[in-house]
Amino acid sequence: MLIAQIQFAPWDKVYNFSVGSLELSAGDYVIVDTELGRELGKITSIFKDDKNKSDLSVETDKTNSPAAKEREIKPILRKAEYDDLAALPNAETKDAALDFCREMIVKHNLPMKLVDVHYSFEGNRMNFAFIADGRIDFRELVKDLAAHFNVNIRLTQIGTRDEAKITGDCGPCGRGLCCRNFLDEFSSITSEMAEAQQVVHRGSERISGMCGRLMCCLSYEYEGYKDLAGNLPPIGTKVNVDGTRGVIVGHHLLKQTVDVRVAATRPDERDITIEVDVNRHKKKK
Repeated sequence: MLIAQIQFAPWDKVYNFSVGSLELSAGDYVIVDTELGRELGKITSIFKDDKNKSDLSVETDKTNSPAAKEREIKPILRKAEYDDLAALPNAETKDAALDFCREMIVKHNLPMKLVDVHYSFEGNRMNFAFIADGRIDFRELVKDLAAHFNVNIRLTQIGTRDEAKITGDCGPCGRGLCCRNFLDEFSSITSEMAEAQQVVHRGSERISGMCGRLMCCLSYEYEGYKDLAGNLPPIGTKVNVDGTRGVIVGHHLLKQTVDVRVAATRPDERDITIEVDVNRHKKKK
């Protein structure tokens, strides 16, 4: 069974739907039925699921638990047509809705930053995305928005990385942000990745993206750097270089060399550090 991952808003997570007999590909817009109503979404990817759909339906029939409902994969109704896309609110309508919501945020003195708004396909729901440092009591805000727009109102708190995906432009590399071009899901980026690639010394500002978090590209070559580090002796290892004893005090992963500190032989001399090619030294042995 072919499964399509569909996203309804750039900051929303992806949901799985069954492709069925439709001829679809990534990037197509489709119409689906959700628990909240009919929606128009964009296919981000399509993959083949090896699970038996009949077994899934039998399991769902046996129990009415939330977990069973979540496992039930709904079918895509049809591919969206030009008229479907044309019926969606335009940029001016969205900007007007965002401006009014910002006025209400100021009115209620709420510490939140509005990012985007998503209209449902049927036009009976609006979902405002915002970022904030903590939890926000926006009950009064929802009342004002519902009274003004006369639709069901939802507010979704998103992260700064999601905001960059919507509003970002170019990264420090000079190219468009990865999250705007091809990253569908955000992976966890840790300081360990920066340490493995020896870029911590550049400072947090130079290895952070527009979102203020560590750059996603730190994960691209992480495994490669780990493999390179595995070829070098650990720092602190005592080694013998051309008959001279020393201690490894540094690594140069891309060059596959190490810095070896050799103790001075006389009191009036200082310790010296030499760079040693590990591969050449192994060959000599």
